[in-house]
Amino acid sequence: QVQLVESGGGLVQPGGSLRLSCTASGLTFDYYSIGWFRQAPGQEREGVSCISPGDRHIYYADSVKGRFTISRDNGKNTVSLQMHSLQNEDTAVYYCAAALQCSAATMVGHLNLFDYWGQGTQVTVSS
Repeated sequence: QVQLVESGGGLVQPGGSLRLSCTASGLTFDYYSIGWFRQAPGQEREGVSCISPGDRHIYYADSVKGRFTISRDNGKNTVSLQMHSLQNEDTAVYYCAAALQCSAATMVGHLNLFDYWGQGTQVTVSS
């Protein structure tokens, strides 16, 4: 059974940092790209970042470029999302998901290509 488990969410002040982790089990982690998505209340789920096996392809949404950094540790079946300079607009539930490719096309409008999803972790940016 495939499981993706997010952790690291919480409450942070504007300008602060958080590090999210996604740990996978039940799949051949080295074969999969891992994406991070977020969904704010009343809004559609949007792609934030993804990373392919071997770090060959990395994608960031324009809204997080220069602030967020994605990385993976295949030995621990984990992908991390380091978030800096957090803004109120970053408040959302953050999900990780697994797919066979990472690209702007898969992250925008093709969420159905992601086969497995975690349950999400809440990130709240507020003073």
